[in-house]
Amino acid sequence: MEAVQKTPEREAFYKRIDGDNLSALWTVLGDLVTPEPRSACRPHLWKFDSIRDYMTEAGKLITAKEAERRVLVLENPGLRGQSKVTTSLFAGVQMVVPGDVAPAHRHSQSALRFVLEGKGAHTTVDGERTAMEPGDFIITPSMTWHDHSNETSDPMFWLDGLDIPMVQFFDASFAEGSNEDQQKISKPAGDSFARYGHNLLPVDEKRKSKTSPIFNYPYSYTREALERAKTRDEWDACHGLKLKFSNPETGDFAMPTIGTFIQLLPKGFKTARYRSTDATVFAAIEGKGRTRIGDQTFEWGARDLFVVPSWHWVTHEADTDAVLFSFSDRPVQQKLDLFREDRGNA
Repeated sequence: MEAVQKTPEREAFYKRIDGDNLSALWTVLGDLVTPEPRSACRPHLWKFDSIRDYMTEAGKLITAKEAERRVLVLENPGLRGQSKVTTSLFAGVQMVVPGDVAPAHRHSQSALRFVLEGKGAHTTVDGERTAMEPGDFIITPSMTWHDHSNETSDPMFWLDGLDIPMVQFFDASFAEGSNEDQQKISKPAGDSFARYGHNLLPVDEKRKSKTSPIFNYPYSYTREALERAKTRDEWDACHGLKLKFSNPETGDFAMPTIGTFIQLLPKGFKTARYRSTDATVFAAIEGKGRTRIGDQTFEWGARDLFVVPSWHWVTHEADTDAVLFSFSDRPVQQKLDLFREDRGNA
């Protein structure tokens, strides 16, 4: 689009209409309808060891109950002050130390937990309690009561991912606290996985939620699925071996607003160039390697976190067998017919 020339007459006109809360589209159209995605979101990597040190310090400064959630926000360097890791998603690292109770509350925002370090702390969602282990992917659906506790002798750390900016955009946020720090346990441990995690569904059950009825996808099963898929030797040039977490009722994404994925990169594997419109947050759960995003290269190891902005070329290279968890807003983009990907020469 050609730049609109400025003249004294035009500037005077713009000033007059501004008084009536009007503006001329032709002066801003080039910034609104861009030839390709244009975002302030930037590539960045957070080292987990540094986060752990900061979190340990924070644990001495504030209790989980006082903070409600003791979380350090992963702020994208291009979106500082907005509590965003991408333009549509929030990410943070949460710590629950021995004796902690992160009190029960619920909110419109959907949340995921991906466990980074520690074993045996609990999260409870709508009356069902689950123990947490590294690599577990746990869902808190919109407006479900949830609380966290740690009765072990070691701190627990996990990655939080929420659709906070998306809900903010739609002005659809509601939140509510509970009179009790911990909700009453009303279901046996493992109930949701036992009911829905074995390719069998209750024949007449009618659920209204668009979120998966499974709220904990244990890493032991996830890792086994990757190993079984590996035997087929069907490596994708851009992704290695990549699977999506799905809702067993529909086959769709496990969460309606956030797509979650797990991928295996074997030792020495280097992916072909790839880019897509869904800015993506990655967490390495196993191995080490490097990721090139645009003209920047980031070295990562287990538990490190990094973000790939929309429509940036990305390649991954594994020094050892590596497993990456990731999440993005792909479900929303696909439902709105906005998602686009470019597989380079693959």
